[in-house]
Amino acid sequence: MSLNGKTLFITGASRGIGLAIALRAARDGANITIAAKTETPHPKLEGTIHTAAEEIEKAGGKALPLAVDVRDEAAVKNAIDTTAAHFGGLDIVVNNASAISLTPAADTDMKRYDLMQQINARGTFVVSKCAIAHLAKAANPHILMLSPPLDMQEKWFARHTAYSMAKFGMSMVVLGIMRMSRTPEILADAAYLIFQKPAKSFTGQFLIDDTFLAGEGVTDFDHYRTDPSQPLSPDFFVPDTSKPPPGVSLAPKN
Repeated sequence: MSLNGKTLFITGASRGIGLAIALRAARDGANITIAAKTETPHPKLEGTIHTAAEEIEKAGGKALPLAVDVRDEAAVKNAIDTTAAHFGGLDIVVNNASAISLTPAADTDMKRYDLMQQINARGTFVVSKCAIAHLAKAANPHILMLSPPLDMQEKWFARHTAYSMAKFGMSMVVLGIMRMSRTPEILADAAYLIFQKPAKSFTGQFLIDDTFLAGEGVTDFDHYRTDPSQPLSPDFFVPDTSKPPPGVSLAPKN
């Protein structure tokens, strides 16, 4: 199994989970478009499309850094068309760009509400829509969302209504790294295996990263923990009925 020669279009790939997925694919020799807004260094956030491109090239892949705001339909279409022309096609789209504001409805500024809807839900739709014609030509095309199950429990909406609406609309979760979480590499490894599944039969599924990886034969999850001395914190939108796979414990490691 290899992603050598495959072309990926990843939104928000200048840092975090998007970059981790890109670097995992790059080790196989994949072609990767970094579609993100950050062209120049940000005072509070690491990484730009250019630093990401350098990391991808060093890892063994080919990189195409493109400044893209997923709210701009024309920019998205141009970036996807440019990707297909530059690399000779398009195999995989990863919708990773996201905005977050964990505020109750009464405290949510409408400007922030609009931003989350435009990036999370609309941006994902636009990117996927513009990629369809190119993906249709690929031998094994994939569109990946880091998707939460569509679990409509009140608790997912009560404290952050606007955010949950945007995330369920986007059907993905992108969160920052916390000490009580795992590193982005667990999602990168899961994505790597998903990309190699047959697209015609493996589609429309909602997957939990560790449960999916366990089904693929992975048994060691401890190396993904950001801080083993801390308990793992359940992610947003994971149903109460979803239990960790065998060998995975939420308790801190001694």
